[in-house]
Amino acid sequence: MIPAGLMLPLTIFIARIVETSLETIRTVYVARGHKYLAAGIGVGKIAIWLLSTGLVLTNLDNIGGIIAYIAGYGIGTVIGMEIEDRISLGDVVVRIISAKDPQPLITRLSGMGYGITRLDGTGVFSSSVAVLLMVVPRKNLEQLTALLRKDYPDLLYTVEDVRKASEGGTIFHGKESGWISRFFGW
Repeated sequence: MIPAGLMLPLTIFIARIVETSLETIRTVYVARGHKYLAAGIGVGKIAIWLLSTGLVLTNLDNIGGIIAYIAGYGIGTVIGMEIEDRISLGDVVVRIISAKDPQPLITRLSGMGYGITRLDGTGVFSSSVAVLLMVVPRKNLEQLTALLRKDYPDLLYTVEDVRKASEGGTIFHGKESGWISRFFGW
């Protein structure tokens, strides 16, 4: 049984964690152009915000409630980011820059199902470089970057979010999971 003096701070703390987690996820979906999903999450978020903020404002003499409100914000932000990472909705552009022959890497990555565009160029500190561009499902990003860090530590790579992409092309030829699976991070 929870003591009566802890019930209000605990309620505020949990509500604030849920509300801030939803806000973090909603912000990511807004940035990625998922307006209807963001709007739906926003409705739930604001209802919980009204509850938690109302409880704090009507009980300003309860220091535990104020501290719970503040702590819930920080923890909710971290939890929201973790949830969003697990959902892995959308795609990213991975740009790999190599001063060495990239053909073995291209062969390996294309065998894993990645489509790759190669551009040849020159660099200030290297006479020639190859720039490899890949549009990768976010759920596959950790596997790809782990492989690059482990087996190709001399490569420079960058990752950028894709807000919108044409729907006609195939960007990944490996095994794709369904939207529901990606939404829940399975």
